[in-house]
Amino acid sequence: MAATPDYTPGLPVVASPAASPLPDPCPAQAENPPDQVNYKDTEVEPQIAVNPTDQNNVIGVFQQDRWSDGAAHGLLSAVSLDGGATFVNNWAEFSACSDLPGTPFREPLPRATDPWVSFDAAGRAYQIALAIIDGQLSDSAVTASYSTDKGATWSVPADLTRDADPLGIVFNDKQSITGDPNIAGRAYATWIQGELPGEEMSFAKLAHAFSFRGTPVFSRTTDGGLTWSRPTAMTNANIYAQGNQIAVLPGGTLLDVQAVLFKGSGVQPNKNAVFMAVQRSTDGGRHWSPAVRIAPLSVSAEAADGRPLRVGDYLPDIAVDRQSGAVYVTWADNQGGSTNKIVLSRSTDAGKTWSTPIVVSHHDAAHSFNHAVAVANDGELATLYYDIAGNTAAAGIPTDVYLRHSDDGGRTWSAAQLLYSFDFAKAPFARGLFLGDYMGLEALGSNDLIAFFAVTDANPDSANVISLRLNR
Repeated sequence: MAATPDYTPGLPVVASPAASPLPDPCPAQAENPPDQVNYKDTEVEPQIAVNPTDQNNVIGVFQQDRWSDGAAHGLLSAVSLDGGATFVNNWAEFSACSDLPGTPFREPLPRATDPWVSFDAAGRAYQIALAIIDGQLSDSAVTASYSTDKGATWSVPADLTRDADPLGIVFNDKQSITGDPNIAGRAYATWIQGELPGEEMSFAKLAHAFSFRGTPVFSRTTDGGLTWSRPTAMTNANIYAQGNQIAVLPGGTLLDVQAVLFKGSGVQPNKNAVFMAVQRSTDGGRHWSPAVRIAPLSVSAEAADGRPLRVGDYLPDIAVDRQSGAVYVTWADNQGGSTNKIVLSRSTDAGKTWSTPIVVSHHDAAHSFNHAVAVANDGELATLYYDIAGNTAAAGIPTDVYLRHSDDGGRTWSAAQLLYSFDFAKAPFARGLFLGDYMGLEALGSNDLIAFFAVTDANPDSANVISLRLNR
């Protein structure tokens, strides 16, 4: 195991508001129709970024007031100027339900989802969102906002794409944004544009239809978010590539990590068609390589006490060691068994080749999920994840948040360090008990990390966002 000492957690800080600041009911959409429930005062799916020009400036983002069938009233920010000791909440106008009355801007779509935040080399912050109407994604917009004052205020969102397809064939999903750590004013966005073959087709035919695909799409800004390039497909291959996220290497190469879920003609019985991959660009995203295979991908459905857990499993996370150039990708994989484990693969040649995945989580007989990976500024590699090994036949689903770290690039690991515990059974139900598809972990200061994750409290249908500084 790694010889370096464990991190010392600070006091947990609730980064989300005690009561939602967004209108109730939302003026743009009726509340709680028969088949949809809005969970007021819930905050899920957190992500976080640290300002490279001011390590005390931390910005987290999350969904506010989650809906049962998809998305939330809006996306909130949690802004800290003291290294995560305290946070102030504000927001960009990514949904009609989060429009600010004092501004002329109006977003027509009522909900927003999939929050993501990042900084560029000069400390300019960027957020991205997916605006939708309800649980269907066929009327949607990918929009981005920027901040020049460390997150105190946010620009009017700019459209990267806006699509309204009454047939429900074309849709957008799972966007992320990455500020360039080498170049001021530059940021990269990616998402999938999905395509379904038509609602008259049976499900059995749909699963094998050649036109069932999710194409990774790319757009960039070179003027700090004022304008964005026309979205372009990153590949013409017939694949469904979900969970795209771009990392920038020290030399400027872009890596887009993605989970290729289908390849060829729809859902295939051939397991070789499902794998974790990256695409590479050496010219700022103008051209992309074919998908470079990292490893096969296989996941099991998560459930506990007879209830489904809607969590992030195959969605990847990626981190770069800016000193050595090593790249790390984590995801959840059952490795041929029945429970998902957090696995990690490493590349030392700018994403051209990858190591055989190793298991990072520490329980084989229970699911681990909603992982994050980061490299601290002193080079320490760390992973964060949920684990339900403590669940028993008693009421509730005890869930633990663990951290493991490595001082030798992932060859050996510390013992799992328990950071927080909560009851997943009290989470809101959104096609499964839901706290989001991901969490946040970032380098902070010379040696520290900051973790950003969702938990429940003592109330049913609860969800709050916790920030935890990990000191060394």
